[in-house]
Formats: sequence, structure tokens, C-alpha cells
Amino acid sequence: METKERKRHWDTLYGIRETDKVSWYQPVPSVTLEFIKKTALPKSAKIIDIGGGDSLLVDHLLDLGYRDISVLDISATALNKAKDRLGYRANNVTWIHADATSFEPKERYDFWHDRATFHFLTGESDIAAYRESVLKALKDQGLLLIGTFSKDGPDKCSGLKVKQYSETSLSKCFEKDFIKKDCFYHDHKTPSGEVQNFVFCSFIRSEKND
Repeated sequence: METKERKRHWDTLYGIRETDKVSWYQPVPSVTLEFIKKTALPKSAKIIDIGGGDSLLVDHLLDLGYRDISVLDISATALNKAKDRLGYRANNVTWIHADATSFEPKERYDFWHDRATFHFLTGESDIAAYRESVLKALKDQGLLLIGTFSKDGPDKCSGLKVKQYSETSLSKCFEKDFIKKDCFYHDHKTPSGEVQNFVFCSFIRSEKND
């Protein structure tokens, strides 16, 4: 799917669904928050949330005192919904309307977070372009956390086919330029009560890229 089609798809979806009705909705993004706590990510860290759109992660990061947060999403509609929800606090966030596969960062980040965006990239060229975006954006020794549908998770989401991953296959996507720190599986319960299995892997950018 081309970038223009992706934008149209997600703008339409976010325009007709309420925040707490989409399948990926989490009132508390516990996996990510636990990772941040475990790694003792400093409050000054530069964080970018990929596909963060209307996610509530940014709310929790602001509550915790993080001061340098960027949210990237392909959907302007999603970003605008988040800005409206946050009110004046939206001014404390950098909002980036872009496709992660063609993102040209203007700064480098300490932590690249992606829950449920990467698995929508099913073509090898898009996957390769995403990896290049990560390499351009992430500092040396920067942290990368990616969550995707596992082999036991859905093969479609929001009307689109997804690419399912195992710990091995997700690790292999990034092993050339990153050192794997940890992988684990997690069941996410959707607002409709369905259970979706995710695999999360964390990495650190390898010293060989210095």
C-alpha cells in the first residue's frame, strides 16, 4: 500500500471510531511503562512514539514528567484527536505527521517506541525503509522497543493484512544493527473483549554503528 493510500485509510478510520473503541486501545499502556521503569529512562530522554496517534501513552509520559516527547503518525486526524484531548498540554509535545517508512528526522532520539505499527508493513521494501528510518533517528546506544502481533495473534487488523512475528523473526529484522535485550509475549484484551497476542522485543543500537 502506498503512503497516500495508507494516510487515507487511517484518516477515515480515526474519523469514524472513538478513541476507546479501537482494538488497540489501552487506558494504561502497562508494557511500555514497565519497560521505561525497568530501564530507568531519564526524564530528559528524547522519546518518539511511532504510530502514537490517538494513543494515551503520551498522556502517561507527560504525567511522569518526561519533557521531550514526539508523537509520529501517518494520520493527521489521529494527531488532532490527541491534541484536542490533551488541551494546553499538547504544546509540550512535538507532533509529526509522517509515514514511518519515509520519515526524515530533524533530531536523534534516545528511545524509539512502536506498539502495533510495524506489523502493518508487509512488503520487504517497506520493512527495509522502516529500518532505515530507525537508524537515522536513533542515537548510538539508543533503545528500541517494538510490539507486533505474534504468530498466535490476528492476521488482519482494521481491514488490513498484517505480518505476524515470532521472537526469532522479529529479532532477525533488527539483528544487523541492534543488540537484542529481551523478548516476551503479551495478551492484549480489546474493548470488545477479544484477546490478541503480541510479541515485544527490545534492542539497543549496536556500538558497531558508532
